[in-house]
Parts: sequence; C-alpha cells; structure tokens
Amino acid sequence: MRKTFFVILFSCISLGSYAQPDELTRILFVFDASNSMNAKWDGSTRIAIAKELLIKAVDSLRGVPNLELGLRIYGHQSPITPTYQDCEDTKLEVPFTKGNHNLIKGKIRGVIPKGTTPIARSLEAAADDFPDKNARNVIVLITDGIEACDHDPCVIADKLRAKGISIRPFVIGIGIDMEYLNHFDCIGTYLDANNRTSFANVLTTVINSALIATTVQVNLNDIYGTPSETDVTFNLYESGKKIPLYSYTHTLNKFRLPDTLVINDRVTYDLEVFTTPVVSKSGITIKRNQHNIIEIDAPRGTLHVRFSNALREYPVQTRVIQHGKSKTLNVQEMNQEDAYIVGKYDLEIMTLPRIYQTVEINQSSKKTINIPAPGILLYTTSKKISGQLFLITSTNEMEWVANLDEQAQSGTWNLQPGNYRIVYRPLNAMNTLHTDKKDFRILSNKTTSLNF
Repeated sequence: MRKTFFVILFSCISLGSYAQPDELTRILFVFDASNSMNAKWDGSTRIAIAKELLIKAVDSLRGVPNLELGLRIYGHQSPITPTYQDCEDTKLEVPFTKGNHNLIKGKIRGVIPKGTTPIARSLEAAADDFPDKNARNVIVLITDGIEACDHDPCVIADKLRAKGISIRPFVIGIGIDMEYLNHFDCIGTYLDANNRTSFANVLTTVINSALIATTVQVNLNDIYGTPSETDVTFNLYESGKKIPLYSYTHTLNKFRLPDTLVINDRVTYDLEVFTTPVVSKSGITIKRNQHNIIEIDAPRGTLHVRFSNALREYPVQTRVIQHGKSKTLNVQEMNQEDAYIVGKYDLEIMTLPRIYQTVEINQSSKKTINIPAPGILLYTTSKKISGQLFLITSTNEMEWVANLDEQAQSGTWNLQPGNYRIVYRPLNAMNTLHTDKKDFRILSNKTTSLNF
C-alpha cells in the first residue's frame, strides 16, 4: 500500500463525526513546536489554539475503526539563538499503537515551543515512522511555518517519490506569507483560512479525506459548459428533504477550479444553488473512493440599473421578474449590480411614474439600464384638496401617476423629467365646477415649487 502525505500549515479542527475507513489507516500528526508558534493569533497564540484543537481532534478520532495514530514534534528540544538553530530538532514522540490517544494528548499539552522549523527534515524522517506499507499511511503536518533550515520540502518530495512514496498534501495557511505557500505547489495544493471557523472546517475536510478517498466538486457551468460560475450559496439535502446537510459558499481555488469537498458518500442528495433564479438538481449519488463531479448549468450575467446624471442619491428600487411570469425574483437597489441566470427579465423601476422594460441577460456580460435623474416637486395648498397627479405624454394623453394626500396641505415627490398636471378641487367643495388644474415641468436634479 502506498504512503500518502497530507501537509497542513498551522491547522485547527472542528469536532464532529468522521468518516469510517474501509482499510487500515494510519495518521501521523507532525506538530510544529518552533518558537514562531508563540505568535499572537485570534485572541490567543498559535500554539495555544493548535494544542487545543489538535487535542479535540485526537479525542474525536477515538473509537474510529481501522485507525491508528502517531505523533512527531519538531522545534521543541533546542532553543533557537541568534547564532544557532538545531535543524535536527525533530522527534517521533508517540509511535503507532492502538489506544494511544491519551499519550498523544499528554505530549501535546506538555510541549513548549522554542526551536527552529525543519519542515523538510521532519517530512523525510516521518516517512520512516510508519511500521510498513500495508495500510493507508497519512501525514498531517501542523505548522505556521516557513522552512528555516537548508532543506527544500520540494526536494524531499522528489526523494520520497523516488522511494515509491506518493505525496498529495493539503496545505492550509494561517499566519503565513501567502506567496510562500506557492512553494508547496511542488508537492500538492494548499487551502487558506481567514478565521477559526473556516480553518476548523478545512481541517475537518482534510481528516475526512485521510480516512476515505471519496471527494466531490460542484461545477456551476456557464453556457459553454465551463465551471466558471462561483460565489453563490449552495445546499446539499438528503434527497426528498429540505433540511440542508451541507451549506457552502461556492468557491474556485487558485487554479480557478471548483473547490474539493468531502461529504457523506452513503446519502443520495438534492442540490439547490441560490442563483437568481434558483437552479436545482435531484437524485445525486456519490461514488465511494473516487473523485465525484456534480455538474449543473448556472450561466449568469449581471444587471446594473443607474441614474445617468444624478447629482445626489435617490432611493429607488427595481423589481425584477422572469419574463412572462409574475413572481418577484429580486428587488434591486439603484446603482447596485446583481447577477442573474442568462435569459429574459421584466423590470419595474420604482420611479414616479413607473418605468417598465424587458432586458436580456447574457453570459458574463453586464446589462446597464440608464435612466435620467429625477427632479423634485414641492407643493403647498391653502386648504385641503382632493387631487391626482398625471404625466402628460408626448401625445398629450394623461397618464395617472399618484393621488394627493387629502389630509395634508403640502407634499414632496421625486418625479422623472417630463410634463405633469395636477387636477384637484377643494376637499369640502360640493360642486364639480370647483375643479382646477396646475400644469408644470420637471427637470433632472431641479426643484419645482407649486402653491395653490
């Protein structure tokens, strides 16, 4: 059985139930106790958080069948000084045996960071920590680290490959120069985390990957069948049910490919992707011990509605509806861009008067709707009136816009540029002949005042 190496840069883990391996699996935790682990992070120190969460991880793995654990620590035996660093400071503290969880936890609790960071030498030594090749052998390296000695992890990777040992690491970076993580491309890919929660989720995924070889990626395909769409929430449900088993924000990795996930392979799933409108797929089965690709069409473009010449902000929203349907899909704010599945949409722009348009959203394109900025109408009356506001169209027709408030003697409206008429009479007048009218014009960004 080949040896498989997972490299984790300064990790943490969330508790939960782990996958059950079908074959004997050995996980060797290689723990960074170099001086740099004393650095502050997330309200504590890297070493304190790493200790706490690795101990919880070891406890969570208690009782998992077909699993053996070991522990190697480096950087904990020789203090680093301005003139000396011990690049041989790496030691197998707990060899592989059954039921050694408490021994591993005790070693982790008692370790004090003080030395240098011999990552490459620790990896090289760790290859000989496994009793034999008759198991799935996995290394999990927990470090904040930049290699501090004279060995290159990539060189070590080549040497291990020459021995027939395959390396497929996961690299998780926290408190580390992201450019340095590119050096690990020679031995695998890396994941980065920007907070404790995401970091916990990443390591949970990594440990599950160590226990089983089943992985999943969700391809959100554009109109060309390329998985280029991303940055949207998706849920995986047990088929026929609506309580999400997994809820993720879809992510493309640094190679612009969908991120790899580990999920329960013994469940049939329904997928729901919260694009606008939602797209879904049902009856998805996961094949065990292989990489699964779930594909769904989700081609999108963007819509941008804006005032073309506004001198200030006007609070206007746009109601977006699929063409030919009546249900509101979204209410989009003015000057905001939102993404929509490729197709036709009916827009109701909530100006006064309303503006109605039908638009076509195309793949990876932005459809911009420009409308003129409104002007302001201020009116006051000497008495309460009953009246209505109309737009005078280019054909001299009267198009109703709004009703005046009968209980108010003043009002303000933002109105689209154009010619308008108010038809009114005193509220207490008992004769139709008391009807009067006021014609006026609204210009963008200008205020029109009426007194009647």
